Amino acid sequence: MNVYILVVDDEPDVEALFRQQFRRDLRAGRFQMEFASSAPDALKLAAEVRDPSLILILSDINMPGMSGLDMLPKVRLAHPDVPVIMITAYGDAETRRKAIERGAVALLTKPIDFALLRQEIDTRLEKAA
Repeated sequence: MNVYILVVDDEPDVEALFRQQFRRDLRAGRFQMEFASSAPDALKLAAEVRDPSLILILSDINMPGMSGLDMLPKVRLAHPDVPVIMITAYGDAETRRKAIERGAVALLTKPIDFALLRQEIDTRLEKAA
C-alpha cells in the first residue's frame, strides 16, 4: 500500500529540506511525500489522494491567501481520520490554542525538530499497516 504525507508550505526550499531529511525513507518506499505551495493546492491534492493512503498532513500556518489555520477545518471535514500537524515560526499559546481548536493534533515550531517529526511519522505508518 502506498502511503502519502502531504506537506503544505509556501516557502520554496521546504520541499528540498523535507526530501533531504527523509531521503532514505523515500528511497526505500516507506512513504511518499506530496508538496503543495498553498492551502487551495493542498485541498485539491488531498481530494485526489484517497484514505487510508493519506496518513498525515503537515501545514505551515502563515501563507498568503488562505492560511493553514483557515485550511484546517476544511481538510478535517474532508479527511476526519487524517491527522494534521501545523508548523509555525511563532509557537505562542494563542496560535497553539487556535490550531488545536480547529483540529490539529500538534503544533511544531520552526526550525522543525525532525527527530520528533520522524517519531510521529513512524507512529502513523504503524497505524496504517
